[in-house]
Amino acid sequence: MADYKFKEITEKIIGSSMKVHSALGNGFQEVIYQRALEMEMQDAGLHFSREFSMPVYYKEKQIGERRVDFFVEEKIMVELKAVVQLENVHLAQAKNYLEAYNMQVGLLINFGSISLQFKRLENSKFRPHSFPINQ
Repeated sequence: MADYKFKEITEKIIGSSMKVHSALGNGFQEVIYQRALEMEMQDAGLHFSREFSMPVYYKEKQIGERRVDFFVEEKIMVELKAVVQLENVHLAQAKNYLEAYNMQVGLLINFGSISLQFKRLENSKFRPHSFPINQ
């Protein structure tokens, strides 16, 4: 298996998500999964912010902000969905967020399908230290 950036952290997040999906199944609103995942990630010893407001950049200037579902270990953006099936638009949206936030790694997790769906995303346009996450 490939050696992914922040592999240990993403594995903990995915494992926590699997516990939530196993217990709750599909069919709830996203906020229910968000609250349950918050509890599981705390139990896993992960440090994170929920509904974290992150600046959105364009040409290295802040043009707004958006809340990300979770910002884990000050490294990983986690975007949750509760839809029947992940679509290309969800993947494109998550990739766009990674680029707009200048984040290196993100996870897109869907609790709405019969089986948990997740995608690990890497930002090919990541620019280390080009501008701050927090202002």
